[in-house]
Amino acid sequence: MPLLNLGIVAHVDAGKTSLTERLLYEAGAVSRPGSVDAGTTRTDSMELERRRGITIRAAVTSIAVGDLMINLLDTPGHPDFIAEVERSLAVLDAAVLVVSAVEGVQPQTVAIWRALRRIGVPTVVFVNKVDRSGADVGTVLAQIRRRLAAHPVVLTTVTGQGGRDARVHPAGLDTEPVVAAVAEVDDAVAARWLMNRRVRARDVRRAIRRAVRRTELTPVAYGSAITGAGVRELCQVLAELLPRGEHRDGPPAGTVFAVDRDSHGRRVWLRLWSGQLRVRDRVLLPGARPQTVTEIAVTEPAGVVVRPSVSAGQIAAVRGLSARVGQLVGDPPRRHAYRFPPPTRQALVEPVEPAQRLAMFAGLAELADEDPLVDLRLDEQQEQAVVRLHGEVQKEVLAALLQDRYGVRVRFSGTLTACIERVAGTGTAEERLQERGNPYLAGIGLRVDAAPVGHGIEFSPGIEPGRLPPAFVAATEQGMRAALRQGLRGWPVTDCTVTMTSSQYWPRQSKPHQKFDKSISSVAADFRNLAAVVVTAALRRAGSRVCQPIERFEINLPPQAVDPVLALLGRVGAVLCDTAPAGGYLEVSGDLPSARIPQVVAALPDLTGGEAVLTTRFDHYAAVTGEEPPVLPRRGPDPGDREAWFRAVPR
Repeated sequence: MPLLNLGIVAHVDAGKTSLTERLLYEAGAVSRPGSVDAGTTRTDSMELERRRGITIRAAVTSIAVGDLMINLLDTPGHPDFIAEVERSLAVLDAAVLVVSAVEGVQPQTVAIWRALRRIGVPTVVFVNKVDRSGADVGTVLAQIRRRLAAHPVVLTTVTGQGGRDARVHPAGLDTEPVVAAVAEVDDAVAARWLMNRRVRARDVRRAIRRAVRRTELTPVAYGSAITGAGVRELCQVLAELLPRGEHRDGPPAGTVFAVDRDSHGRRVWLRLWSGQLRVRDRVLLPGARPQTVTEIAVTEPAGVVVRPSVSAGQIAAVRGLSARVGQLVGDPPRRHAYRFPPPTRQALVEPVEPAQRLAMFAGLAELADEDPLVDLRLDEQQEQAVVRLHGEVQKEVLAALLQDRYGVRVRFSGTLTACIERVAGTGTAEERLQERGNPYLAGIGLRVDAAPVGHGIEFSPGIEPGRLPPAFVAATEQGMRAALRQGLRGWPVTDCTVTMTSSQYWPRQSKPHQKFDKSISSVAADFRNLAAVVVTAALRRAGSRVCQPIERFEINLPPQAVDPVLALLGRVGAVLCDTAPAGGYLEVSGDLPSARIPQVVAALPDLTGGEAVLTTRFDHYAAVTGEEPPVLPRRGPDPGDREAWFRAVPR
């Protein structure tokens, strides 16, 4: 059976979940469409999704349209979850972008459209809510051309828009408006049309298919997800004009796009691009040993059904794999790889009931495992949890999940911009065994060197292998990495090389006629605890620079708002990179510190009359200049205070 993996994407409240429900109903998968307002939708399974009427996690369901099986991915629309949308787009064959006929093209619509174009996903635009008062499909079509810079071909017409009796009718493929739109991107159709020769519908259909596959043409259909008007016509467009999933032979190759848990445990959701994956197959994941597939459940119109195998083109929930979101099985096409941007905000999480702290730690660890956009740092010694996030709504989602799934109520501290520290030069330090009050039966010398941007932290044992037991070398690295989670000003340290330059230890021994005696023998904890002191001293001599996240922004401005917005960008320290006209608007791009983004977001509506479209994405870290670098209060004992560390972390 032919297969199409289709994403439903939109700005929040445009009606994509309602459209998913209507598609399920039209295909006979449900007896009646679910309601977002009533919290009865099939794809919004989280309690918070039902309560707030928004989609937070991408959900998969399947329908059959004629001889075509469609896997529907309902994706989030809130700006805080654009990364969830993008990682879902990477496994799609095509997408439906839902635009409201009343509100038109919204800022998040532009952000999603750009992601679709960047990844190369063929797209149909569904102009929804034609039955609502204020609907104006003509204005929306003009916005699609101007704001999205798309080449639309309108395949349906609407009568009675703005009322509950609005009706949608298919437009003939051989009609003048359709042929004219296709002629813009297809030379064969253009030649026949310009010569006033008849253009057959089948030739237009074939040309649209080619152009949609190359993302040169965007089919547009009108309708209402609530009343069902135009939805059958949309299904016909999906079945006839969109590229279907390919059934490639060869070794298994897939992309992991989601991780969740049900009553039976952890599941990995993947799209298989080629080959076949069977139960009991051994799968090799990057940086891990081969793992055995213990169960496969494939998405089908009947639901998620346990099967002995999954074939190319299908989406399945697989058990037995420890894969994370974004990891690849085998070697899928490169466009389907996705790199997650680092989070730019962080907050401290605390349980409302102190007795639930361990339960909170366990719950946060599971949620961070499911969502790579949640960067969790647990400090069990200080009983603290710090999460790095991409937006304020993510805090609400974490709080709701912790309460609903684990019964733990939590609160967050004020959100801070998440900075890092980069090593500035070279520094060395050494602690010798039983000298200067060193309580540990260990001696360590370390050198810290700056490394290129993006290098991360590299540990080298230097000349010590062969002179020092491997367990002590490993413990030194563990202690070093733990200490560098908080640099000289409290931020995580990165982009450096740490080299072991010397070591001392007492070999394993015991007193006469007794077993092993820890009091006269070095253990791994000696090296782990002492490494924190030594690497911090070396870092102090090398120096570090606090670097803040910088985001690349793009603002689509109406002409009358250019001067006040450019003045605002100058005040907040933006660096302009380019300006270019775009369909009667001005496209301004540049770099801006993440900490300044909320200020710009708050000011834009008043300065532009709500017409500006702002999109941002993490670009790089840059050293803080012209002001005192921010300091993050230290959590736990400070290895930079040698005596205090020895008292707080005794042998």
